[in-house]
Amino acid sequence: MCCLLATGGGKWYTFFIMALPIQKLREIVFHLLYSRDFEASREDAFPFLMEHHKVTKKSLHQAEDILSELLKHHSEIDASIKAFSKEYEFDRIPRVERNVLRLGIFEMLYSKDTPPKVAMSEAIRLARKYATAESAQFVNGVLDSVYKGSHAT
Repeated sequence: MCCLLATGGGKWYTFFIMALPIQKLREIVFHLLYSRDFEASREDAFPFLMEHHKVTKKSLHQAEDILSELLKHHSEIDASIKAFSKEYEFDRIPRVERNVLRLGIFEMLYSKDTPPKVAMSEAIRLARKYATAESAQFVNGVLDSVYKGSHAT
């Protein structure tokens, strides 16, 4: 994003504001969500995430805002996982996969910024990155069922 800045003396300077790439923001939201499973405090998570992702506190606050929106729908999201997860009981789903599913379902059903198919693709990418190829298949299957269930007439 490009902005102009006026200074005294009639000079204008162009500067660039680097927006956080959505994939990186999504990963930070995932890490914040995952850290909640371990009851990690914000004070514990922020320094690690800032170092790991090379981001500022402002970026982490942006991710927290998204997490806050997700948590408003937490019970509905978990109910969807329970309803469409045919292979495992909810409590048996590993934490990584469970939180990838939570984020994917949030983006598919409650986020107006992300098309459902993109949300599914990104959730599968996160599952591959932080879990296994088999986990990615599981995530794909559950999200596909949720998508079809939410678009049934």
